[in-house]
Amino acid sequence: MTERSSILVVDDDPHLREVVGFALSQAGFHVEQASNGRAGLEQVRRSVPALIVLDIMMPEMDGLEMCREVRRAHEVPIVFLSSRDDEVDRILGLELGGDDYIAKPFSPRELVARIKAVLRRARATASPAASAPAPSPAQVLQRGPLRMDLDLWRAYWNGQEVVLTVTEFHLLTALLRAPGKAFTRDELMTRVYEDVVVSDRTIDSHVRHIRQKFASAGGEVIQTVHGLGYRLALP
Repeated sequence: MTERSSILVVDDDPHLREVVGFALSQAGFHVEQASNGRAGLEQVRRSVPALIVLDIMMPEMDGLEMCREVRRAHEVPIVFLSSRDDEVDRILGLELGGDDYIAKPFSPRELVARIKAVLRRARATASPAASAPAPSPAQVLQRGPLRMDLDLWRAYWNGQEVVLTVTEFHLLTALLRAPGKAFTRDELMTRVYEDVVVSDRTIDSHVRHIRQKFASAGGEVIQTVHGLGYRLALP
């Protein structure tokens, strides 16, 4: 583990915090806990963790509001938890900058695997220092007005930056690397989540958010291939 392997678990259920904390400790992480969003935000202000496991429905300050506040200053990965497995929470959570979403009840083993996958993606795409040299052409992917800078971790449409989460960036990169190829959801799961199994709805949700963000910039980047999956919507 690296020195940034501390995980902050924010949930108002003490039993769940204990179970998740134990599973993460067994996996080699240092675990901090908070019982609501306000207390969690204070912990982040004192020391930014490697990742936050964040419940949505909590007293004092809920997970969505805490995520908004954290995102004002930090890009720490966030995995949302919720007992309400509905589309409103899923969409709003990921639009706010969540990197993954898991519904209760869940297996602690699955949560640990998902956390490890998010951390691997975040570390692989960490932005270099501002003084780093300009990326070589091989580190920039472009198709029409869509440009993705793999070193600087930025996506653009007609020169306008479109801010993506870690997962969204990886998903769109997979499509851009193989323009014209129709990917099944299973193939995208493998590219984005590696050894972690997620539902089709999770992939669909990420695709929906990517579309919404690019539509706001006047672009269309992902095409649905009915009965199969998705492809890049650029010739």
